[in-house]
Amino acid sequence: MDRENGPRVPEQRAPQTGPGVSGGDLRFGVLGPVRAWRDGKALPSGSPQQRALLAALLMRDGRTATAAELIDAIWGDEPPSQALAAVRTYASRLRKILAPGVLVSESGGYAIRTDASALDLNVAQELAAEAEKLRAAGDRCGARARINKSLGLWDGEALASVPGPYAETQRARLEEWRLQLLETRLDMDLEVGAHAEAVSELTALTAAHPLRERLRELLMLALYRSGRQAEALAVYADTRRLLAEELGVDPNPELSRLQQRILQADAELARPAEETAAPAPAVARPAQLPATVPDFTGRSSFVRELGDRLATAEGSVMAVSALAGIGGVGKTTLAVHVAHEARPHFPDGQLYVDLQGAGSRAAAPETVLGAFLRALGTPDSSIPDSLEERAALYRSTLDGRRILVLLDNARDAAQIRPLLPGTAGCAALVTSRIRMVDLAGAHLVDLDVMSPEEALQLFTRIVGEERVSAEREAALDVVAACGFLPLAIRIAASRLAARRTWTVAVLAAKLADERRRLDELQAGDLAVKATFELGYGQLEPAQARAFRLLGLADGPDISLAAASAVLDLPPQDTEDLLEALVDTSLLESAAPGRYRYHDLVRLYARACAERDEEPPAERERALSRLLDFYLSTAARVYAIERPGDRLVDHLEPTEYEGLTFTDRHAAQDWLYREANCLLACVRQSAGAEGTLRRAVDLLWACIDLGESGANSKQYESVAGALRDAARGFGDEHAEGRAYMSLTNVRTHTGRFDEADRDAAHAARLAAKTSDPLTLPWAANARGIIAIYQTRQADGEQYLTTAIEGFRADGNSPGEASALCNLSRIHLAMGRVGSAVSLAEQGIAIYDSMGHSLRGANGRYALGMALTESGRHSAGAEALREALEVFRDSRQRLWEGMTLFRLAELELAARRPALAAALAEQALVVLSGIGGEWRRGNVLTVLGQALDSIGQRGRAQACWREALAIHETLDSPEAAAIRALLTPSAAA
Repeated sequence: MDRENGPRVPEQRAPQTGPGVSGGDLRFGVLGPVRAWRDGKALPSGSPQQRALLAALLMRDGRTATAAELIDAIWGDEPPSQALAAVRTYASRLRKILAPGVLVSESGGYAIRTDASALDLNVAQELAAEAEKLRAAGDRCGARARINKSLGLWDGEALASVPGPYAETQRARLEEWRLQLLETRLDMDLEVGAHAEAVSELTALTAAHPLRERLRELLMLALYRSGRQAEALAVYADTRRLLAEELGVDPNPELSRLQQRILQADAELARPAEETAAPAPAVARPAQLPATVPDFTGRSSFVRELGDRLATAEGSVMAVSALAGIGGVGKTTLAVHVAHEARPHFPDGQLYVDLQGAGSRAAAPETVLGAFLRALGTPDSSIPDSLEERAALYRSTLDGRRILVLLDNARDAAQIRPLLPGTAGCAALVTSRIRMVDLAGAHLVDLDVMSPEEALQLFTRIVGEERVSAEREAALDVVAACGFLPLAIRIAASRLAARRTWTVAVLAAKLADERRRLDELQAGDLAVKATFELGYGQLEPAQARAFRLLGLADGPDISLAAASAVLDLPPQDTEDLLEALVDTSLLESAAPGRYRYHDLVRLYARACAERDEEPPAERERALSRLLDFYLSTAARVYAIERPGDRLVDHLEPTEYEGLTFTDRHAAQDWLYREANCLLACVRQSAGAEGTLRRAVDLLWACIDLGESGANSKQYESVAGALRDAARGFGDEHAEGRAYMSLTNVRTHTGRFDEADRDAAHAARLAAKTSDPLTLPWAANARGIIAIYQTRQADGEQYLTTAIEGFRADGNSPGEASALCNLSRIHLAMGRVGSAVSLAEQGIAIYDSMGHSLRGANGRYALGMALTESGRHSAGAEALREALEVFRDSRQRLWEGMTLFRLAELELAARRPALAAALAEQALVVLSGIGGEWRRGNVLTVLGQALDSIGQRGRAQACWREALAIHETLDSPEAAAIRALLTPSAAA
């Protein structure tokens, strides 16, 4: 195919659906009437007392409120006789209104568990904190903007019409804070010279709050700076009289000093502080640590030991601690807790990653480094390709900073070595199931199970003191049966806490059943399985089925829509089941609408599927539905981006429907959000002959993933696995299409010899199987490769064949692609007029189909042809039109290549300074994508531009680097660069 890059992974932005609050699909408001919204639609909040309950829970930031505390909050010293029953009723009603798992019952009370950003108060506080930092850094404009956004979240009186003493207290507190924010904002208004605008607002505020002296002071200053000295002095006289009458006091010293300075016509007072330019963007300070559990228990010696070790990072060495232990022993919980306590030692931030080392698809170090570099403020365009370069840039970025890196669930020392900071002031905390004796300089910690006392304490915190104290011996039996393993204890206790009718003895009796527990609890990971069996055994049949089937799917997590396909259920029913599993701790909520298994739980779920699923074929059907869902959805994404492309008509049929999109950007967002899951599904589906062809087609439909820097390596690996699987099954149709995917990804990474061999295989197999899709695309790909390898005669032959094949298949976009590529062949052969004509024919086809993105590809080819014909103005117009589309579509490689072509054009038009600037931009955009061949070409043009403006030394440096690249690749361009470097060329 002729595209040189897919869209980069877009920045994720939550929709603005609440009253100024962004976050997930559920939001709450307390800065006004107490309200809740889902997807921007208001939810019924019930009676005033029910709103009072909701407000009391929301204001606790996720902490549990006991029933007694809630009764006191709502009714104070005179609660009704049925207050407890009323609280339970209100809680029950709210639970039905809110999303599952938001309002939870625990320890004899209730709590609201949701993201902090879901509450308008939290957002307002965060904005105010940001404003304070910006103001301290001298960025008054940025600070004012944050304060205004914070104030804009108020919608009248906070907690309006909510009864009860708690609401009254909080109302007063929030009103005082709002006034402080107003004063701060008004103070900054005066600092930047907006005194005239402030007078009106201050006049109203002083009328509403006549005894607030800070507002009076600001009003005096605003009036004075507005040239209204007499009025300013009158404000002081009014204030003095009012304070004497109302409070019997004089104005504060600050107000009196201000009056004296006004009387003296202080020139300094009349001038506002000069507005300072906004500073350079602050260095990114990541704060990626997961939340620590509120019921963290025991481990005091480990907490102290690890904390002391991390504190040494402030010295001259980089501290590394590695925690090892069996799954479920609490390594992550301990590490996160210690990391939070150590945060004061690492003021520049904390990084976190789950390396998934216990699974079959451990995170690749280069992928993790890419995410870390982005979190540290490195733009995508500056992140290099190779592991070694990324590790070097990572260490350089951390130099001089004090950052804690938590590497969770590591596979081995080799996986984490590139991720270690390697600089004094930083520290790394590692968790793994293996003991990392080969990690030089690491402080090794072996984490064992809890002591009986710690285990009982953890159990008690979850279940409640009252229930456990009444059955202490039974509770000891329970934690002993759990092997004192924290994960097992937590799951068992959660099950008991959720069933108020059970006694602890009932739970102990269930665990005492040797058929379900005894042999599994002897050693190692089998200890966890017994606890999983307990939770699994209590599931309703539909929940158990969901637990089993969802565990079959590979991938780091699964979306609600994909889970619906696996279970063959409507989304609402699926969500109910998944949230029920989350409540049992058998499933984790990775993010709104996304779910994941702990790796051990996934293994257990698969074992249950093999043991319990009847008939066994249901497992295959579940994974087949998932593959259908991904293929159907990916085909729709492809069709939106490439209207009229016949690929979607040649894909294997699917029975399960996927998602639909009306917006191209939403479709792209879905594709990149699901990238890891899609590729995992493709790889998993390659193992069965019945799903192989659909897997191959899914990979082709997801071609954008292969063209992006983020997923190219994974895409290529999966394509290779498909090719091998197809060969093993003797399926030449699937093998040919797998080779086509390999061709595409290798072309876009500049490995043209490999890509041409793959395309030749694809063409041969397509001819044998009469595949009308692969045959012309393989010829088109070989034509593109011939362009890059300056084999014009071969390229013309391939592209002519491609055009014939596309026309026979009725594939107009394919025909347009081949025409535009043939334009480039004619251009290289000196046939400039036909090159222009061919590109215009391709553009006409694209435009007639409303295909703006592929039309930009055509304009790219046209711009090159017009440049060569000397029609520089028309060529620049075509290229800039293409550039605008590529930028809007997040096509980084195409954006960079268009900048490069514009640089060539400006050089030809004898505007070398502009050419040099464009070539520099191209290098920035292409950094990390497109391969070295393209980088070498850009460096060559940059050197030519620099040479033309007299920067000969710098030009030669560019050419030397370009020559090294092309010599390594054995590219024909090397000869021309050698000529540029010769003395005769300089003359």
